[in-house]
Amino acid sequence: MTTTTAQTTDLDALAITTMRTLAIDAVQQARSGHPGTPMGAAPVAYTLWQRVLRFDPTSPAWPDRDRFVLSSGHASMLLYSLLHLTGTGVSLDDIRTFRQRGSRCAGHPEYGWTPGVETTTGPLGQGLATSVGMAIASRWLAARYNRPGFTMFEHDVYALAGDGCMMEGLSSEAASLAGHLQLSNLCWIYDSNRITIEGQTDLAFTEDVGTRFAAYGWHVVHVPDANDLDEVERALGRFRESDRPTLIIVESHIGFGAPNRQDTSAAHGGPLGDDEVRLTKRAYGWPEEAQFLVPDGVREHFDAGIGRRGRHAREAWEARLDRYSSAHPDAARELRQLLDGELPLDWDEALPVFPADAKGLAGRDASGQVLNAIASRVPWLVGGAADLAPSTKTRLTGAAGDFQAARLDGRNLHFGVREHAMAAVLNGLALSHLRPFGAGFLIFSDYARGAIRLSALMELPVVHIFTHDSIGVGEDGPTHQPIEQLASLRALPHLIVLRPADANEVVEAWRVIMASHRHPVALVLSRQALPTLERETLGPASGLACGAYVLADAPKGDPDVILIASGSEVALCLATRAVLAAEGIAARVVSMPSWELFERQPQSYRDAVLPPSITARVAVEQGSPLGWTKYTGSTGAVVGMTTFGMSAPYSALQLEFGFTTARVAAVARAQAAQVCHENA
Repeated sequence: MTTTTAQTTDLDALAITTMRTLAIDAVQQARSGHPGTPMGAAPVAYTLWQRVLRFDPTSPAWPDRDRFVLSSGHASMLLYSLLHLTGTGVSLDDIRTFRQRGSRCAGHPEYGWTPGVETTTGPLGQGLATSVGMAIASRWLAARYNRPGFTMFEHDVYALAGDGCMMEGLSSEAASLAGHLQLSNLCWIYDSNRITIEGQTDLAFTEDVGTRFAAYGWHVVHVPDANDLDEVERALGRFRESDRPTLIIVESHIGFGAPNRQDTSAAHGGPLGDDEVRLTKRAYGWPEEAQFLVPDGVREHFDAGIGRRGRHAREAWEARLDRYSSAHPDAARELRQLLDGELPLDWDEALPVFPADAKGLAGRDASGQVLNAIASRVPWLVGGAADLAPSTKTRLTGAAGDFQAARLDGRNLHFGVREHAMAAVLNGLALSHLRPFGAGFLIFSDYARGAIRLSALMELPVVHIFTHDSIGVGEDGPTHQPIEQLASLRALPHLIVLRPADANEVVEAWRVIMASHRHPVALVLSRQALPTLERETLGPASGLACGAYVLADAPKGDPDVILIASGSEVALCLATRAVLAAEGIAARVVSMPSWELFERQPQSYRDAVLPPSITARVAVEQGSPLGWTKYTGSTGAVVGMTTFGMSAPYSALQLEFGFTTARVAAVARAQAAQVCHENA
């Protein structure tokens, strides 16, 4: 690579212009991307990284680093230029191949793909809400592991956002929660350039953002000119002195320096164009024909700033950890397990075993017992509900306590009625090595869907607990009865959906959850009691780990029909099997709590559970039938919900929608008769 010296010799200005032109060139070469925000916000990001951020480019994942989240993910070249210039694993070739196959510089930042990217961003507001989880985690880790003379955790969390992030309701949910918790280690930087895709923001957005955040309980600081590095630095200093979360509102110009594109929507979502690129570089005093230019001294300048500061902070932390291990061996052992993603050896020793019981136990009640048994052995299992813990049975008891501004070691988080923020906060907690869970009703998974999708995309071990899983909600009616939600969650790659059939399947579901280090889980539980099955004559609940298993078989394993179900409908299929047996029809009952786990099994196992030769099949589930034909075959039948539910007692709804032994038996009978006719 050839480097030359640009006209200016001021290293701050030289570094900022390098960041701007790298973004311009990358977007121009890709013929795709967003150059305007990197051009306008470069001085702000530069000041934060070069003068304030505690981050070691040679070890970008050390535990007590400050976090920087680019919530405006479309401005990804702003972050990639910093990662390259600081030596954080992004090469100039990666930048040259921005948005191309195999490049570390994807269109939007992706966690796990690009070193130094703290979380996947792109959908606006997600980065802001996730940063709240990171700030909570920092406070919790400090409260649990810091000791006199040993500050193991004190990192701050910064997020850069734009006008779009401020418009998203998710950001408001997250900001309200952060203000309540007085997260003084959280700083959001609002790059206010007043431009969106459609034009000036005043087409749809004229509120006083600062006043709104002050009402949330935030400390609000204004910087009138993004190019004033000293003023930006002073604002960051005021954040570090505050006892509340801080919003720094920075007035900037999108597409700064572009003669015909500055302060226009044209600078937002597309390349500047060859002519405008030349004019912009001329305005910067930059070689007009140079592409991807990194002048001499720029990398060294970053190394002398953030590089040196980050290395010293990281090395001091590692030395402190060694001394901490000697002074506090038990806490250090626990901390290392947490950071390494390991579980205590005895984590499952307190798990309950539920005796057979025809009256049974609701899935949510069984899960509450299991959750607390695990929490007693895994101290970093933390979480809460969207104001529904009494209903979802997700409160941790004993000495767990409530996480509040006055008690930062509490393990019960209170998210309020904020499902979307809750799910995004869980992502931030998981990215900080905690094992988080959040709970709500299954119908409200729709509110959290965006963040759940990102937990799946990032392969984070987040537990999404959803109760009230079917028309079993009863009198609450169709607004609260989930119909399509199971199918929707199953459509997400990397998300494991578990819908256990009884209390002992709930226990096994939690075994799967705690062993899943790269997959989020949606644990779907009943509100109503489910019979606890007699396992001496039925298949063991441990079969849940395979996703589906033979719960009850036909004599000699040669069924006339296979009944497949999940959750509460498994007991219905067992009752139907008895009805069919009295008629001389042999039925196999398959409990299928997880499609995803079943698909991981060898073909030989799947064929043993669902023999290809047995085409008479009936799937039963109180939800959309979408997708079940994969297991019933095109000639099989599905007893499901093809309409919304209604407000009525659960027993009446079972009759209304055909979830009865009579209906399922009739469908199974027809299936068996059809196969007999075809074989005649």
